[in-house]
Amino acid sequence: MGNIYSAQNIVSYLIYELNEGHVFVNNKSIQHLLTSVERKWQEVFGHTAFQEHVFTEENFTVKEVFETYEQYGVSHISLPATEFYLKYGTFQLVERTYAIPNFTEEEISLVQQALAQYRYQLLSKAS
Repeated sequence: MGNIYSAQNIVSYLIYELNEGHVFVNNKSIQHLLTSVERKWQEVFGHTAFQEHVFTEENFTVKEVFETYEQYGVSHISLPATEFYLKYGTFQLVERTYAIPNFTEEEISLVQQALAQYRYQLLSKAS
């Protein structure tokens, strides 16, 4: 059985992976990838991958993620969004990028399949 993660954390993983491979990523492609991950997660585990509400009829899959990266428009996203974190026992907020989830091997495989499919679609469109 797969775990349920914050979509923001999964997006951090996707952005780092795509940037490491020098692959273009923007808000629209993030939503496309989230749809792909969600579909694969449902097929294998029988439940959603995300803590957030998933939309199917809208221009986005996870509204919170869409709104977070909306400022980029169609431009490339080189780093994940940041969140503010209050460390226990301190009074100072720390801004940090969303953490990468601690996926199981099976979960990594599913996310990597979605990334491979996305890369293939980009190459198909380019040729």
